[in-house]
Amino acid sequence: MTAVHSMRRVLVVGGPGSGKTTFSVRLGRLLDLPVHNLDAVFWKPGWVESSREEFAARQQPLVAGERWILDGNYGGTRQLRLAAADTVVFLDLPVWLCLVRVLRRWWRWRGRSRPDLPEGLPEKMDWTFLSYIVWTWPRSSRPSLRRDLGGWQGSLIRLRSSAEARRFLERLECQKTSPA
Repeated sequence: MTAVHSMRRVLVVGGPGSGKTTFSVRLGRLLDLPVHNLDAVFWKPGWVESSREEFAARQQPLVAGERWILDGNYGGTRQLRLAAADTVVFLDLPVWLCLVRVLRRWWRWRGRSRPDLPEGLPEKMDWTFLSYIVWTWPRSSRPSLRRDLGGWQGSLIRLRSSAEARRFLERLECQKTSPA
């Protein structure tokens, strides 16, 4: 188990709908770390993409900080974040579960911006995103992430189910509240 005090720069990754933001917010509260959602850094109003250079520049002040949680994947700039992180939490959940969660999230927030995203990014669903979840993520993006993490030297925590993620957070909470 990773010690609470050793987690100061945490990257939370996983497929769409894996629970990255929910997990990050809970982890941030437990560790008293600021949480930054990379979707909010990458997307401009109206779901307009940032250029790779612009996105990297917007991440620089975040990764330069001494304490943070960054929630998101974005393989094109992953090395920037990995170079600064001490811990990676990989929410490696089944694709079917991620798809169900994304559909549930869409239904709940359809047409409105979620609280974790800036205004101008109303929740939407399209075939491109669905295709990414069921086809591109498991066949291309996930293997690329795993390759990048294979050579990484920090603390890697791979959680393969919602129950594992919940137990991990519960153990951290107990570790934080128990006398040293």
